[in-house]
Amino acid sequence: METTALVLLPHGSLTAGAPRVLTGKGVSCVMKQSHPRRQRRSTVRAVMARPQEATLAPAPPLPVLPVRETVAGATTTTTVYHDSWFDNLAIGYLSRALQNASGIRNRKPGYEGLIEAAVAISRIFRLDTQCEIVASALEQAMPSYIITMIKVMMPPSRFSREYFAAFTTIFFPWLVGPCEVRESEVDGTREKNVVYIPKCRFLESTNCVGMCTNLCKIPSQKFMQDSLGVSVYMSPNFDDMSCEMIFGQQPPEDDPALKQPCFRTKCIAKQNYGVNC
Repeated sequence: METTALVLLPHGSLTAGAPRVLTGKGVSCVMKQSHPRRQRRSTVRAVMARPQEATLAPAPPLPVLPVRETVAGATTTTTVYHDSWFDNLAIGYLSRALQNASGIRNRKPGYEGLIEAAVAISRIFRLDTQCEIVASALEQAMPSYIITMIKVMMPPSRFSREYFAAFTTIFFPWLVGPCEVRESEVDGTREKNVVYIPKCRFLESTNCVGMCTNLCKIPSQKFMQDSLGVSVYMSPNFDDMSCEMIFGQQPPEDDPALKQPCFRTKCIAKQNYGVNC
């Protein structure tokens, strides 16, 4: 935009090259034309300028839920264990006992080494030999004088049944997972002689019916009866991987657990280790 300025000069005074002059009485009026100045960008103007539309950042992804799989109609999740120094000590001791009894070594640490030792027994030996090896390993894991003392000092009674149940829940969660004592009826009275395991750690680690029955259930029942003099019936539930240990009850001859087929498409031992179950 052009502007016009009026410059008053004394009459008759002209400057060479000046703009056109309007003369009047006593003064001369010079019409001076000014050119527009180059406008400077102001910081304030830049701040007050209308900002561009902001681009919204994408929302963070939702946390991934644990992977769930269906095992025989039950929805399960993988359990993560944080073993203490005592747990690792007991796990390593039993793992070495199994390796000594079978003659097969492995160098894997922790519970993984225990599962590896059990898998080797299941993969190489026959069913009857598997039970004998595990029962022998359990006997080797306990000094003979302790086994004899328990058998002599704790004959079958309500006290011994409840004692074994409480002892299992305190000292064996590293092997079977968290467990609790429950009651059952024995000879018309209520006793706390049942150990309930919501999800067996060994069964969850292998998801193998054959390893559960041949390397845990049958050898443990045999060891408790023959070595410690107390009967126990282990009743696994393969639908939800729970188990009940009922002290003072003999295993039935027609045990339904022994008729359970293995999960062919979900057996971890078969898929990862080639166990013929």
